[in-house]
Amino acid sequence: MRIEELIIEGFKSYAARTHITGWDFEFNAITGLNGSGKSNILDAICFVLGITNLTHVRASNLQDLIYKRGQAGITKASVTIVFNNEDREGSPIGYEQYKQITVTRQVLIGGKTKYIVNGHTAQQQVVANLFQSVQLNVNNPHFLIMQGKITKVLNMKPPEILAMIEEAAGTRMFEERKDKAFKTMAKKETKVVEITSILNEEIGPKLQRLREEKRAFLEFQKVEIEIDRLRRLVVAYDYMKNEEQVNRNAQGLDSKQERLEDLEKSISQLKREIKNIDVDLQRHSKKKQREMSNGGKFQELEEAVKEYSKQLVKTKTVSDLKAKSVAEETKKKDELLKNLAELEQSLKEKQEEHEKKYTEFEEVKNQNDRKTNEVKKSEELIQTLSTGVAAQEGHENGYMEQLQEAKNIASQSSTEEEQTKLRISHMKKELKELQPKTAKAKKENSTAIKELEAAQQQIKKLESQIQKLNWDPDTQAKLLKEKSELKSKIDSLEDEVETMSSKLSGLEFQYADPTPNFDRSQVKGLVAELINVEDEQKIASTALEICAGGRLYNVVVDTEVVGKQLLQKGKLRRRVTIIPLNKIAAFKASAEKIATAQKLAPGKVDLALNLIGYDDEVTAAMQFVFGNTLICRDAKSAEKVTFDKNVRMKSVTYDGDVYDPSGTLQGGSKPSSGGILMKMNALKEAKMELASLHAKLDSVNKKLQALQQEGAKYKEAKQQLDLKIHAATLLEEQLSKSSHAQVLKRAQDLENEVQDLEKAITQCREKRSDALKRVKELEVEMEEFKENKDSKLEDMRKKLSNAKKTLSKSTQVVKNMQREVQTMQLEIEQTEAEISSCRQQISDADQSIEEYSEQEKTLKEELIDIKNALDNAQDKLDREMETMKNYDSEIRELEALSKSKAAEMADSQLELQKLSHELERYDKERETAARVIAELEKAHEWIVDQKQFFGKENTPYDFEQHDVKDAQKKLKKLELEHDKLRKKINMKVMNTMDSVEKKEAALKHMLHTVRKDKRKIEETIKELDNYKKEALERTWKKVNVDFGAIFGELLQGNSAKLEPPENQTLMEGLEVKVCLGGVWKQSLTELSGGQRSLIALSLILALLQFKPAPMYILDEIDAALDLSHTQNIGQLFRSRFKGSQFIVVSLKEGMFNNANVLFRARFRDGISMVERHAQKQSRTPGRTSQRPSMGTPVSKPVPRKVTKRARVASDS
Repeated sequence: MRIEELIIEGFKSYAARTHITGWDFEFNAITGLNGSGKSNILDAICFVLGITNLTHVRASNLQDLIYKRGQAGITKASVTIVFNNEDREGSPIGYEQYKQITVTRQVLIGGKTKYIVNGHTAQQQVVANLFQSVQLNVNNPHFLIMQGKITKVLNMKPPEILAMIEEAAGTRMFEERKDKAFKTMAKKETKVVEITSILNEEIGPKLQRLREEKRAFLEFQKVEIEIDRLRRLVVAYDYMKNEEQVNRNAQGLDSKQERLEDLEKSISQLKREIKNIDVDLQRHSKKKQREMSNGGKFQELEEAVKEYSKQLVKTKTVSDLKAKSVAEETKKKDELLKNLAELEQSLKEKQEEHEKKYTEFEEVKNQNDRKTNEVKKSEELIQTLSTGVAAQEGHENGYMEQLQEAKNIASQSSTEEEQTKLRISHMKKELKELQPKTAKAKKENSTAIKELEAAQQQIKKLESQIQKLNWDPDTQAKLLKEKSELKSKIDSLEDEVETMSSKLSGLEFQYADPTPNFDRSQVKGLVAELINVEDEQKIASTALEICAGGRLYNVVVDTEVVGKQLLQKGKLRRRVTIIPLNKIAAFKASAEKIATAQKLAPGKVDLALNLIGYDDEVTAAMQFVFGNTLICRDAKSAEKVTFDKNVRMKSVTYDGDVYDPSGTLQGGSKPSSGGILMKMNALKEAKMELASLHAKLDSVNKKLQALQQEGAKYKEAKQQLDLKIHAATLLEEQLSKSSHAQVLKRAQDLENEVQDLEKAITQCREKRSDALKRVKELEVEMEEFKENKDSKLEDMRKKLSNAKKTLSKSTQVVKNMQREVQTMQLEIEQTEAEISSCRQQISDADQSIEEYSEQEKTLKEELIDIKNALDNAQDKLDREMETMKNYDSEIRELEALSKSKAAEMADSQLELQKLSHELERYDKERETAARVIAELEKAHEWIVDQKQFFGKENTPYDFEQHDVKDAQKKLKKLELEHDKLRKKINMKVMNTMDSVEKKEAALKHMLHTVRKDKRKIEETIKELDNYKKEALERTWKKVNVDFGAIFGELLQGNSAKLEPPENQTLMEGLEVKVCLGGVWKQSLTELSGGQRSLIALSLILALLQFKPAPMYILDEIDAALDLSHTQNIGQLFRSRFKGSQFIVVSLKEGMFNNANVLFRARFRDGISMVERHAQKQSRTPGRTSQRPSMGTPVSKPVPRKVTKRARVASDS
């Protein structure tokens, strides 16, 4: 198949219709200047051949192929190729009958493309198959060598060169098919997994379920048959029994009628007797009432007793108050005495501390005064020494004054010491004279002193004992106050609890112990009492009440035995439902359902059971009541979760609306219980608070009792302490007022004074020593001053500065101590004032105690008189009450007689009523039996035919052989089972199972087929792998021979070959080896650029020669070659590729001079044009003659060649 004509219109630079004819059968060349459009001719051919990678035709999209992208008014690009198809052997499959094949491809603005084959529109794949069948696959071309292919081959690695050999051998297609086969196998494997999964996860379980359903269906059929048999037996029995009832005679009816008349007479007689008893009862009651009335003696006595009782209570209260006042005043006095002792002790301590502090202050102040005087003297000395003038008038200059002063101090100290010694001598003399008197006084006062010391020791012991006692009047007062407050709170809360309990009296479950020593802990109580609603959940209380409904009032017990005992012997006042914890079938919704509901309405849904609190022991009951209902915040959430297919649970909103998955909705009003849960919760909280207050009160009482015991001990110890203090005070006064005591005191005073004077002597000696030392220092300083005046003055100024700093600190200390001393003096004065006030209060307390005690004594006397009067009045009242009791006894007898007669009449009326009901029942039973017989005959038509066999032996209706009661129980059980099975049974199971089994067989057959196909594919791939290896080896050898030959023709005397790399096989890759000048080169990098291009070109041509195509397109493959090599390539085309049509684009004369036809492209006025030049005897398909050329001749004709201009038709 060869190109005859090429028609280009609107394609790239060919704006006008350009008709290129006269293509040579063998060798065509296209040349022209750069940008003239020569390569666009090759692009047009590739465009028609169906190229998909537009980068090979230098375009980014199809619109780029239209002249100026359609902006010059040209809206489509069209290229038509007319192929010669006279060679039937090389004709495309299906086109053998056509001599010419015309293929057109058009592209419109917007990218729409269209193919036309021989005037008919064709699909792209049809066109692709057409060209692929003649080795012209433009998308994987070995016939198309574009610019850059030479360079690409030079840079190929061994695997890439091997890929070229595979392409030439045709095994590349096998690889592609192999990849497809592997993908197909992967899909088959996926299909196998899918089928296996369906069999294991869907069909298998489904079949298993259907088999189980089949067994259930067969069981269901058996149950139906058995039900029909039992139902006939039971119906026949009922029919026969009712028939007997209808035929039963009226025996005993006459006697019952007579008994009925007797009872009516007896009742009339009893009514008359009861009436007479009532008259007597009213007469006795009126008589008693007269005695009890206001004017009666009993009323008068009762009033007197009440009045005396009031007086007694009133007087007792006032007396207790007075006694309490005495106790309080005594306690107050004790506290005041204690405070007085503490204040006196505190005053003593403060006075001692003040005296000590004042002594320290005087000493520090004297030291500070001395330092002040020294600083002043130093200043005067420095001034005097510096100026030579005395600082004060009348004083001597400088050191002399200080020296004289120090000598005076020393002299004065000596004088004071002598005088003090003289005084000590006189005092010691007096002491010596007093010694006999002192010894006698001590002897005389020894007994009193020992008694005083003993009393003081006992005082200390009692004070220590009192301190150890854990009694505090303030604490006791606080506890009494707290006790009063707690009692007030308890009374108030008890009233509140009683009120709340009365409102909830309907919830009280009262019962009598059914057995002796009955354990009441086995009865847990009502459901409403057992739950607790926390504060944060109280908003849901209405919903919880509706959720529980009537079960709120159910009674929870441990076991069914306890429940049975309560019902039989518990004397229950009302009907109740009992929940035994060990038997109740508790149910709680699954966690998955609850989680799903909470996902549907986050934060708005929860299980009712989760919103209440309860003890673990009643969990089963709580689950029974609250375990399968959802509580929702609003109606929207309730509707969403209730009807969701994964939830389908009953829901209740906070407002009380009930949503049922069956489709019903209830609501619109509050529950009748009226917030019973909130009331129960409030009652529980109140009872818990009351229990807490009682516990606190018990604790306070215990503390008060302990404090009162300690208080008693304190009072006893305090009384003993007061007595001992008083005794000690008397002993001290006695000792202080006696002459012996005065002698002892004088001796003690003299001894103390002698000690003080001896201390004064020591101070005088120290003072004289310091003064003499100062005299020496001053004399030394005077000498130093004389020798070095300036240095001495500077040293004196430094000492003065340090002395001033020390004086400043000392002065501040003096001021601080002075403030402390003044503060202590104020505290002493304040304590003295408090002591005076405390003594006055003690005096007032003594007076109050005396007054209250007198009043208490008077009230006790009055109390005795009132009690005697009360006892007299009470005796009279008791005697009168005895009389009233006689009246009561007679009234009770009459009432008992009346009750007895009334009970007798009630029994007669009950028997009468029973007889009446029995007679009515007989009539109704006959009517009912007749009606039942009629209904049974109507409902069961078989009765008419079978009733003669009812009750007969050896028939299905033999009632002696068959236990009818067991049959009834069994029938009831089977009917329940039948109802359950009917809901679960699949009536279509037999047909469904047959369908699923067929599907299983089909899938298993398909699985077998898929696995079989997979094995075949694997075997085929294995065989083709061997074939591929053989074909590759065969192709490699052929291409290798042609490669060396072509390279030898292009570069005389040299050779080349393809070999696997070292230590590798053919299947791993091939590399090029070159022999130049008899030397095999190790690498292509040793060759020049032209030699490497010839190597690549030789390899490409060898591959082309292995599998010739009808047409080859080469685009400037000689770009890197010199002229001689270019000519050799042209000759090579003519000699080695005689059966193919070459279309070569080249700019070198050495190439296109070898062509039979040369097309020159020109670019003029923005449009490409083409001229044809026939250079040799051309072989165009179907003719060999030359045509006259058109246009102007070429500017430089080729020698020895006839050049003619090709006909170029332009329809622009």
